[in-house]
Order: sequence, then C-alpha cells, then structure tokens
Amino acid sequence: MIHAGFMKFNGIIDRYIIRELIPPFFVNVAFFTFVFLMTRLLDITKLVVNYQVGLWDVARMLFYSMPFFFEFVIPMSVMIAVLLTFLRLSNDNEIVALKGGGMSLYRLAVPVMVFALAGCLLTAFMAIYAHPWGRLAFRNLLVQAAGSSLDAGLKQRTFMDDFAGVMLYVNRIDLKERLLIDVFIEDRRNPETVATVIAPRGQFMADAQTHTFHLRLFDGSINRTDIKGRSVDVVDFDSYDMRLELERMLPGTGRERHRKEMTLAELRQFIETRQKKDERYYLALMEFHKKFSLPFACFPLGLLAIPLGIHSRMRRKFWGIGLGLFFFLLYYMMLSAGLVFGEAGIYPPAVGMWAPNGVMGGIGLFLLVRAARERYFEMDGMIGRIKRLKERWLRCR
Repeated sequence: MIHAGFMKFNGIIDRYIIRELIPPFFVNVAFFTFVFLMTRLLDITKLVVNYQVGLWDVARMLFYSMPFFFEFVIPMSVMIAVLLTFLRLSNDNEIVALKGGGMSLYRLAVPVMVFALAGCLLTAFMAIYAHPWGRLAFRNLLVQAAGSSLDAGLKQRTFMDDFAGVMLYVNRIDLKERLLIDVFIEDRRNPETVATVIAPRGQFMADAQTHTFHLRLFDGSINRTDIKGRSVDVVDFDSYDMRLELERMLPGTGRERHRKEMTLAELRQFIETRQKKDERYYLALMEFHKKFSLPFACFPLGLLAIPLGIHSRMRRKFWGIGLGLFFFLLYYMMLSAGLVFGEAGIYPPAVGMWAPNGVMGGIGLFLLVRAARERYFEMDGMIGRIKRLKERWLRCR
C-alpha cells in the first residue's frame, strides 16, 4: 500500500514538472524562431527589392526556412525551459519540499528526460525530413520567383558579372515586352576559348527543374577566339540559347542537389558510393551524423540545465536565460569546430559531431551528482574568482 502510494506521488510530481516545462518551452521556441527569422529576412528583402518578389512568396520562403532553424531552436528551448523551471522550483523552495517528501534529485531528472525525448523526436523529424524538404522547396520557389521578374532585377548599361564565367551587358530593358535590347555577352566558362555574343534582342526564361536561366538571343553573332590556336570563328544565328547557372546570382542554388537537400537514404548512398574521400565526402558524412547528434543534444543539454537551475542563487530569470545561452553557445562553438576539423579530415567526422554532446553530458552529470550531494556550485563565487584573477592579471601586466 505504501509502495503504491509512493508511485502515485511520483506520477503526480512527474506530470507537474512536465506541465511546468511546456509553457517556457513554447515561449522560447517562439522567441528564438523570431530571432532566427530576422537573420533570414535581410536576404529575402534583397529579393523583394531586386526581383519584385511578392509578399506571399516571402511568407512561403520564411516557412520553408523554419525547419533549419528548428534544428537549433528546439534543443536550445528544451535547455532553457528546464533551466527556468528548476530555477523557479529552487527559488520557491519546492525542490527542498520534494526532497523532504522522499524524492531524490535523480528521480526529478526522469520527467526532464521524458521531456527531452519529446524534443529529440521533434528535432529528428525536422533534421531528417522537414529540413531537406524545406530547403529544396525554398530553392524551387526562389528560382520561380526570381525568374519571373529577373528582367526587373537587371541593370541597364551596366556590366554584370553575377553569372559565373559570364559578363553580361544590356543597353536597354523593355519590361512591358520582357525583352533585352542590344545584348553583349563575354563567355569565359571554357578556359580554352573566349566567346563574344552580340544580339539586338534577348529574353530570359527560368527552369525550376535544373535551377538555371535560359537566355534566348535573336538575330545575333558569336565570335569564338581560340586562345591556344590564335584563331577566330564568327557564326551568325537566328536564335541561340545560353544556359546560365544561378549559383553566384542566387546563393545556395545550383544544378547538383546540395547535401542538406538529400534524404537520409540519399546521403548514405552518396557516402557509400563515393570512391574519393575528399571534401564533399567528409561534408556529407558530417551532415549524416549531424542529423542524429543535434536531436540527441536535447538529452545532455536538458541534463545540464537541472543543476544550473538549482545551483544559481540569482532570483531573476534573465540570469537563467544567460546561462542557457552561454552553454548552448559553447556547444555550438564545439560543433562548429567539429565541422571545420572534420571537413579537413583531421579527425573522423563522427567525433566532431558527437563530442559536444559528450562534453555537455559530462558537465551536466558532474554538476547533477554534486547537487544531489548538496555540494552546490556557487555561480556568484565563480564570478568573483574570475574577477579577482582578471585583476591580478592586469596588475601583473
């Protein structure tokens, strides 16, 4: 009977803690999503100004960008939600009351791990399914929106090198008829020859499937100069099509599917069939591991947030947010370092992608054990020691 009552008590406490975690989690998701979207809004604003992209297309672009942000926002929100919840429980002496009722700090971590599991599954869905879909949809929409009004984005009487290997000059643009008048093109994409194209009229067309522009020229001529042979060929044409890559004009677009647009099966196939272990191989391998390491980060970050919330003696919530952001920034810096060193092949990509989880989990477990033994880590004392060390260093200088 006592055991059944204790289990019922534990279940009530678990539900209570999970209910306390949900509101700050959604508040943090909304806040950090807004912050991340603001960083994307500047690039989309350039599209609105340069290519007259409509508001509906802008809203769709922002929506397609959200899965990428959620890969980082959800683990960050899980951590800060746990930290703020335990900070409030500690400040209201509810942690002391729960310990007096027979619950250990390790038992209080169970609902947190259940909450982290939900965050992990949600992040995994974003990383494995939503992100590749959103990125590919964003790229297709980008080509369609920019291609439909590219004429308005071009500049008259200006040499433009937005296209890789191609210099474009247009004397006049007829927006009503969507025609380019008096077109001059210098094509250096072939290192052995230089082609100069002159045409009185031209027209742009976008191809969303190959993410390229087709420039159709009428009644012009092509002058091909063979650099090695030192010869010139002149060809007149009635109609001539040029395919121009979008890679330089609209960053993030190109004919080949980017590794971030690949599904899990496509990434695995690319890694297994890649014979040469070059930069693309290591980048694809890191992307594969990151699809699992980022969702799993909800567990070590959530575990770390428990002792941080209990240890802090500060009464203001912004302190908890600052702590969470500091440790998440530390996690992100280690993840970025893993990307750099993994790309260079200095150590296996799996190490770079999973090491931050191990470090954060180790720190969290160490602090949790100390907190369970009532050996609190004084944040104020640590800040004071850092200040004293700084003063001594300045005096020594």
